[in-house]
Amino acid sequence: MGPCEEERIEIYIDADACPVKAEAYRVAERYGLKVFVVANSYINVPRDPLIERVVVSDGFDAADDWIAERAGADDIVITSDIPLADRCLKKGAAVIGSNGVPFTTSSIGMALASRELMSNLRAMGEVTGGPKPMAARDRSRFLSALDEAVQRVRRRRC
Repeated sequence: MGPCEEERIEIYIDADACPVKAEAYRVAERYGLKVFVVANSYINVPRDPLIERVVVSDGFDAADDWIAERAGADDIVITSDIPLADRCLKKGAAVIGSNGVPFTTSSIGMALASRELMSNLRAMGEVTGGPKPMAARDRSRFLSALDEAVQRVRRRRC
């Protein structure tokens, strides 16, 4: 085995509320990558030896903890959970939000601050409702960002 093939790039999906699982499966299949679909409850996944369903306990942050303990440098994490993104970035993983916007070490601080602000506004009743529904351009941006992350990790490793 050459240095590029010693360890397979792994994709970890924080799956409970992830709207782009099918897109992630397509990219993973194209590159032959292992995918861990991590959730607090049973989620259907394709019958594929490279896609593994992981059902964790329903404890608070159990899925996040499972992912953060395993994802490392040169892995890819798909999540909209900002604290999980921060934990994974600190371990060297590439992290992409389900909207296709990558989290980076330079953007995570602002994302954490915005999350805290929104949490406070919701607690005061100033903000209600959730995120906007996924649009076709969001899915396209996600596919592009995931493909770019795979290419970047592959270049870094070889």
